[in-house]
Amino acid sequence: MRCPFCAAEDTAVKDSRPAEEHSAVRRRRSCNKCGGRFTTFERVQLRDITVVKRDGKRGFFDREKIVKSVTLALRKRPVSDELIDQMVSGIVRQVESGGEAEISSGQIGELVMEALKAVDPVGYVRYASVYKDFGDPGDFARFIEQNALKDEP
Repeated sequence: MRCPFCAAEDTAVKDSRPAEEHSAVRRRRSCNKCGGRFTTFERVQLRDITVVKRDGKRGFFDREKIVKSVTLALRKRPVSDELIDQMVSGIVRQVESGGEAEISSGQIGELVMEALKAVDPVGYVRYASVYKDFGDPGDFARFIEQNALKDEP
């Protein structure tokens, strides 16, 4: 594993432990050249999955893109990093266990929205505003009304 600080290839594993409900291994590493310490995660990848975007372009499925978008939607919300990791791992398992070599970006977006709705309604609306391309404030109100996110009296 290459050191992210000095790019040396001589690194050592100092500690390993299960992570993400035993679906990954978290490794603490140190660089033998610069002494820098960093963490890596090892996950099972069942197969390479291609994402088909709305414009027809294709790209590789990237877990980190989901992590970034979910983290952004939940920014400054009372949701722990551990819960975000669990949620993203669940989404990834759904994508990988689908049995298909290709998945549309729309299907991934729907999985993310479903997971966010269960975790945090504000994060759900934030994500939806980008995913569904809200154009004006009325779009927020209509979305909330249609998805029964209003508080009951």
